[in-house]
Amino acid sequence: MKLNLPKPFFFEGGKRAVLLLHGFTGNSSDVRMLGRFLEKNGYTSHAPHYKGHGVPPEELVKTGPKDWWKDVMKGYDHLKSQGYEEIAVAGLSMGGVFSLKLGYTVPVKGIVSMCAPMYIKSEEVMYKGVLEYAREFKKYEGKDDDQIEKEMKDFAQTPMNTLQALQKLIGDVRDSVDMIYTPTFVVQGRHDHMINTDSANIIYDGVETDQKKLKWYEESGHVITLDKEKEQLHQDVLRFLDSLDWTVEK
Repeated sequence: MKLNLPKPFFFEGGKRAVLLLHGFTGNSSDVRMLGRFLEKNGYTSHAPHYKGHGVPPEELVKTGPKDWWKDVMKGYDHLKSQGYEEIAVAGLSMGGVFSLKLGYTVPVKGIVSMCAPMYIKSEEVMYKGVLEYAREFKKYEGKDDDQIEKEMKDFAQTPMNTLQALQKLIGDVRDSVDMIYTPTFVVQGRHDHMINTDSANIIYDGVETDQKKLKWYEESGHVITLDKEKEQLHQDVLRFLDSLDWTVEK
């Protein structure tokens, strides 16, 4: 059986571009609906995949934040190479962390940070997430329960040594949010059980721009882009993007 795995996407909709970044163990399908919505409303969007994501979990454990950051920068450079001078960034979870990092690393017009963690979870808790991802992926591959159990036993012997580096990334970004002077929209689901939701306050209070907004979505969880209030989120992101100054700096 040929698996239909999600792929990075590039939707051309206008001269303003948005880099869309998925989360840890996620893929471009997390932000695809948002990308299509933005395309219909005159924005171009590009969602890269990080190395080891959207592929079998055995590949994920061999990668880490350095690889993923390279892929974020490649995504940004890809938009530049296609002639897009005006780029905003929106990211979910770890993608939100990368969005903030982009905000103090390269010129961006605006930042949308969605359910981005600013607190460090223990490696154990993070690895549990990797194991869940592995199990779901194997189900998606159509393997039977016995086969999955056997493979999970083997997989659990393969620690992910880069989780410490992921914790460091989150800590570094948290310490650097006061270097962000770019307009920022902080999005947080009230029922997000994956991260400490106080992260949203840390980001909002920390960024130095006057043009900032924090919105709580009362019925949404962590993957807010696919949750109950996604249509409202789409409208809010569009309103934020439309409010930015899109003139190209010479």
